[in-house]
Amino acid sequence: MFCDRCGTRLPDTAGFCPTCGKSARVIPLMPAQSRIGGHIRMLGILWLAISVFRLLPGLFLMSMFRHGGVGFLPPDAPLFVHGILRLVGVALLFGGVVGIIAGWGLLERQPWARMLSIVLGCFNLIDMPFGTALGIYTLWVLLPAKSEEEYRQIARAA
Repeated sequence: MFCDRCGTRLPDTAGFCPTCGKSARVIPLMPAQSRIGGHIRMLGILWLAISVFRLLPGLFLMSMFRHGGVGFLPPDAPLFVHGILRLVGVALLFGGVVGIIAGWGLLERQPWARMLSIVLGCFNLIDMPFGTALGIYTLWVLLPAKSEEEYRQIARAA
């Protein structure tokens, strides 16, 4: 075997050329990447983004209906409507905070973040259109058994 750069004869066990220092072995162009390696960061960012957008209407509903929402609804609206809208605001706030925790956990490669994201992805399937898309993407990336093994390796390394 000969060096490609300088033409020096190399022993079969040589890793580098003794004359010019060029590697004698074939170096792969791209490092081997796992199936989910590139998707985890994207999932974390998407979970953070959609959760922040859930916080906004939740904060609005909570602030408007804290003291009955006077002037916001027609005067003949039943009283229970105010309670329902406030409950929707609480649900949106809760979902936003849990989604931010899941996104942060995915970005930090926390071991618990995979399962939390899968559960949130299932709940997101009914939130058309962006929640459904994020739920499908989350389940596609994190649900297969092979993904579980790869995520555990990534979480251990981090």
